[in-house]
Amino acid sequence: MDNDHEQLVKRLRRELADNYDEEFELELEDRTLDEMVESGVDTDSEAYQASRKLYFRELFRMQGELVKLQDWVVKTGKKIVILFEGRDAAGKGGTIKRITQRLNPRVCRVAALPAPNLREQTQWYFQRYVAHLPGAGEIVLFDRSWYNRAGVERVMGFCTDEQYEEFFRSVPEFEKMLVRSGITLIKYWFSVSDEEQQLRFLGRIHDPLKQWKLSPMDMESRKRWEEYTKAKEVMLARTSIPEAPWWVVNSVDKKKARLNCIHHFLSQIPYEEVEYTPVILPPRQRHDDYVRQPVPNEILVPEIY
Repeated sequence: MDNDHEQLVKRLRRELADNYDEEFELELEDRTLDEMVESGVDTDSEAYQASRKLYFRELFRMQGELVKLQDWVVKTGKKIVILFEGRDAAGKGGTIKRITQRLNPRVCRVAALPAPNLREQTQWYFQRYVAHLPGAGEIVLFDRSWYNRAGVERVMGFCTDEQYEEFFRSVPEFEKMLVRSGITLIKYWFSVSDEEQQLRFLGRIHDPLKQWKLSPMDMESRKRWEEYTKAKEVMLARTSIPEAPWWVVNSVDKKKARLNCIHHFLSQIPYEEVEYTPVILPPRQRHDDYVRQPVPNEILVPEIY
């Protein structure tokens, strides 16, 4: 019996380690070990190991808090919207991944809308975003949002001056309506330096696993750095309202940006831990006449590994 218990504990520990490996895989996706060595990062140094340990410890701790927040949102029927804006390669996607990684996708989902189609271009500007707003007990993270009009559409000339000004007249009222309807609206701008964005773009160009992230629009945005800066400054000045202020995340260091953003998000919501009745796994029912049939070899996936 003791041996069975010991084996069960070992298997549970392996399962937990497998879950944490997912986070490690994401870290490798951000920056390969070879790149770190080539750039002079001493991966064996005590300082590096301590920094990495701190990052994972804080990330896992806050992901645990996000689960508590999720449970509270479901129980109370709250509705939360988080907007993530910033330049290309600013680190929005990586932060979104860490927030949603251990949450229920039926509760916490991501809205990443493509460019509007011909029909959507004729609709009320906010219409296609409204369809993705949360119901009771839901959290929605917008990976870019209606602020496209104040950024890429303005800089690339995809909207007229009249549409641009109408956006600034409408967006404060639109967001006030959302807040009055019971939605908690939080807006983050991820701020990255000129030099760091260039490095991240170069990393994508030379990494086959990341080349899909690059588009002709990204190249144009890189050329128009100063125009995007001016557009961002106007946007922050004209659309930060008491009901939904802008919060700026320094994202030159992606790991710190993730931790700081998640920590700040948690501090904005007055959630409480929801107590549940302890779960007891019931014994499996067994029947004498049950015989498990063997799986035909021809439909088995080959065990290459």
